[in-house]
Amino acid sequence: MRLLLVEDDAMIGESVLHVLRTEHYAVDWVRDGSLADEALRSEQYDLVLLDLGLPRRNGLEVLRALRARRNTTPVLVATARDAVEDRIAGLDAGADDYVVKPYDTDELLARIRALLRRSAGRAEPVFEHKGVSLNPATHEATVHGQAVSLSAREWAVLEALLARPGVVLSRAQLEEKLFSWKDDVSSNAVEVYIHGVRKKLGNDLIQTVRGLGYVVPK
Repeated sequence: MRLLLVEDDAMIGESVLHVLRTEHYAVDWVRDGSLADEALRSEQYDLVLLDLGLPRRNGLEVLRALRARRNTTPVLVATARDAVEDRIAGLDAGADDYVVKPYDTDELLARIRALLRRSAGRAEPVFEHKGVSLNPATHEATVHGQAVSLSAREWAVLEALLARPGVVLSRAQLEEKLFSWKDDVSSNAVEVYIHGVRKKLGNDLIQTVRGLGYVVPK
């Protein structure tokens, strides 16, 4: 899953960036509202973690502009503004959830997982498909009840495909899920991670659709 972190405080940003990447998310980090707006106009994200008190353009303006474009990307507002009227303003502007700084990182991650499940139309917190189970909360992967060790990128590519069984994802779409702006992406990176998943979970789980991409069959 690819996330956009919008945070102008360097210390908070570095801390949240580390936590999110440890949780296997690909993350782009911008530090002002104008850059956030540019990123949201040019890139696709699974979720936005948005501060409100930003330089150049405040977070509410960024959020309103996003929704005006009919972009339904989930937005979690994370801000020090804790007054009731601020929460109301954020939710009315189109935020899907609102958390007040300083927040507990475990709660933040739980809210992110909940929003990602909701946006994917899933109620259950665990991906299960033909004997394969992925638990994003614990990062446990099992096959017929047996634990399997996946690298962060193997986990990410499998999660992206399991989230939409029967839907073909192109290499470019998977790269968008796996890598942030600053990552050095080799031309065969996705193929390498697909090969790793197949080696550990079996060749039949992920199928190649020639000329189109990859799919986990329903």
